[in-house]
Amino acid sequence: MSRPRVKLPKKAAAGEIITIKTLVNHKMESGQRKDKEGNTIPRLIINSFQCNFNGTPVFSCEIEPAVSANPFMEFTAKVPESGEFEFIWKDDNGDVLSTKKKITVA
Repeated sequence: MSRPRVKLPKKAAAGEIITIKTLVNHKMESGQRKDKEGNTIPRLIINSFQCNFNGTPVFSCEIEPAVSANPFMEFTAKVPESGEFEFIWKDDNGDVLSTKKKITVA
């Protein structure tokens, strides 16, 4: 996995619902294809995603092999106060990728 891209406003009003967009590069091998020798290529997908705000979960999902490579997520969250969003992706190999973004409530 490579460095994720996350887009959210830098500022919001208290109680505002904001849109958050994420994109992460990952080949997402489904486990259903075969290599040149006819052997099954092992499944390797991002299998879970979670977003926390100031340590509290605000969005999470389990991901199945039907998701395309480089999965894009878009969701909304209500922002009660200034703080930090944490985004966490996990894949079948146990690799974890995370990043954080701050938001200021005015």
